[in-house]
Amino acid sequence: MSKNSNKRQKIIRKTIEAADGLSLGISMVVAILIGIGVGYLLKKFTPYPWLFWLGVFWGVAAAILNVYKAYKSQVKSYGEFQQRDEFIKEKIRQKEQDNGK
Repeated sequence: MSKNSNKRQKIIRKTIEAADGLSLGISMVVAILIGIGVGYLLKKFTPYPWLFWLGVFWGVAAAILNVYKAYKSQVKSYGEFQQRDEFIKEKIRQKEQDNGK
């Protein structure tokens, strides 16, 4: 039973990692499409055709912001893993020193 549970956890972990990467791609596309939609509506309901390009710019800027937020989240997560690794290594060193005495 333990093997099945461990195998299931690995599959779930891989699925979550894939969904996380997919969600970033989807959020980028959605941000750009929303920007294009807002730009189109502004162009249609105002006499200023350049507002379409303003909407496109907003969408692209929102997509870039999404990538930046995801990057910052990954950096923070990496830092937490690194701290945990250092803590575990220190505990192992302490245990080895205690066993050596």
